[in-house]
Amino acid sequence: MKSVVLAAGEGVRLRPLTLTKPKQLLPVGNLPLLQHLLNSIKKAGIKEVLIVVGYLGEKIQSYFGDGSRLGLKLTYVWQKEVGGTGEALSLTSDYVEKSFLVVYGDLYVKPSVITKVVKAYKKVKENVLAVVEVERPENYGVVSLDEEGFLKTIQEKPEKPVSNLVNAGIYVFTEEIFEKIRQTKKSVRGEIELTDAVQGLVENKSKVYTVKLKNKEWLDVGKPWDLLEANQRFLQDLKKSTVRGKVERNVTIKGPVKIGVNVTVKSGTFIEGPVIVDEGSILGPNCYLRPYTSLGKDVKIGSGCEIKNSIVMNGTKIPHLSYVGDSIIGENCNFGAGTLVGNVRLDRKNIKTTIKGEVIDTGRRKFGVVVGDNVQTGINVSLMPGVKIGANTHVGPGLVVYKDIPANTKVFLRQTVKFEEMD
Repeated sequence: MKSVVLAAGEGVRLRPLTLTKPKQLLPVGNLPLLQHLLNSIKKAGIKEVLIVVGYLGEKIQSYFGDGSRLGLKLTYVWQKEVGGTGEALSLTSDYVEKSFLVVYGDLYVKPSVITKVVKAYKKVKENVLAVVEVERPENYGVVSLDEEGFLKTIQEKPEKPVSNLVNAGIYVFTEEIFEKIRQTKKSVRGEIELTDAVQGLVENKSKVYTVKLKNKEWLDVGKPWDLLEANQRFLQDLKKSTVRGKVERNVTIKGPVKIGVNVTVKSGTFIEGPVIVDEGSILGPNCYLRPYTSLGKDVKIGSGCEIKNSIVMNGTKIPHLSYVGDSIIGENCNFGAGTLVGNVRLDRKNIKTTIKGEVIDTGRRKFGVVVGDNVQTGINVSLMPGVKIGANTHVGPGLVVYKDIPANTKVFLRQTVKFEEMD
């Protein structure tokens, strides 16, 4: 059996992180989201994978290459324009044979999930669809099942969902799916929806068996806080410590940690696992890393800094007297001394943020900021909960940032200074 991974989407809801990299390369536990998925596919016994790429697809191809580094054979096909998941899959018809696995490329799943779906196909010898219960089904393809667990209906993002059970984005298809895609008309969004083609299978009396997943073994990484959740789930599975760097005297480490080669942990540093620190990073002296923190390569966390439940990407420097909590910080950022992130509202209500022009409730009481690549802040900058800062932006000293700042922007505080002679 071969596998197809659909990874052409732009990931608009994950901006500003996806302004400079495709969402499939966003890090979870310092590995790209897509790499976790490919590892799960490999564990299911599948070695040949075709990846459908589009937005910034050259970066995906450059990172993974032919897949030999992962023990896989990877090939690529390009979806030049956004045309929907159905159109994306149709581009693979000359590649696959008989039955094949299809997975959406922005999922974070337990490794056992892919294996479970493949085993179900081998048992029933019918099309297979993974399903999962969610709190907001109207954001997904909502399904209904018959008494034997076969699909009755699937409807993409309905206003009035018939259940909380939704399409989990993992399938095993036979070649008949391509004929149904050819027969599928464009949706109101102007796209060929794969879910409409699956409904066509059912209407044609083809059986689609469903595999129910547990909520904690599946995650759709569509928004920034989903990335934090995926990172936390990954770190929860870190059971023992691996320390390959240099740890000076008077360092305290509690709980499981993974510290890479050429990492220096300076005196007075306190680390509470689970925490991952990638190669070449420098910690301390006298800094504090709290649980569910992932630091990328060549990161600098300096004296008097505290980092909690955050993702800090490669090359970023937070060197002096700063606090970062429940946040995602892009690559090659540099925070001035005293840069502070607010991650809790004064009224303790859920944090809200703006996505695609709409104010969204994150569902989290604690959520900090999302900062794109190459952002610099001056000294004594305060970033309020839910704020997003675009890539390549400079935030001048002394600012309190209450709203999003677009990419490639310089923001400075203008003040009036008055000098008077002493009496």
